[in-house]
Amino acid sequence: MTNVVIQGHVGMGNPVSGKALVAHDNFSARYDLDRIKGVFSRPAHALYGESYVNKILILNIAKGGVATAWMLHEMMSREMAPKALLLNYANPIIAQGAAFAGFTLLDRFEHDITQTVKTGDQVHVDPASGIVMIGSNSV
Repeated sequence: MTNVVIQGHVGMGNPVSGKALVAHDNFSARYDLDRIKGVFSRPAHALYGESYVNKILILNIAKGGVATAWMLHEMMSREMAPKALLLNYANPIIAQGAAFAGFTLLDRFEHDITQTVKTGDQVHVDPASGIVMIGSNSV
């Protein structure tokens, strides 16, 4: 398989690789997740029942408020977090939360990231360059 490279805005966090979990749905750390079990818990969410732990989580837009910062930090401290969060658009609150948690975050891609990456794809994320690589040789 040939690698596909997607350019986004320069992000934050460490480079990471892993399997993608994708939906064209919005994201709230507070209302969408069961942070103890590590699954999406809101029945109306497209990823309801799916585990997000150690996945490259790819969603549309961040939503929610200031509780996101401590929630991401708490999830990271218990090793119950995604490896990275890739969003078409991240609001300042989720960026603050990612910075506080030491969490890998990228957004503002050249194409809709939820349409380009598929669940199960191997993905490598390089936040310093804003690049996401999809493909069998990406890890």
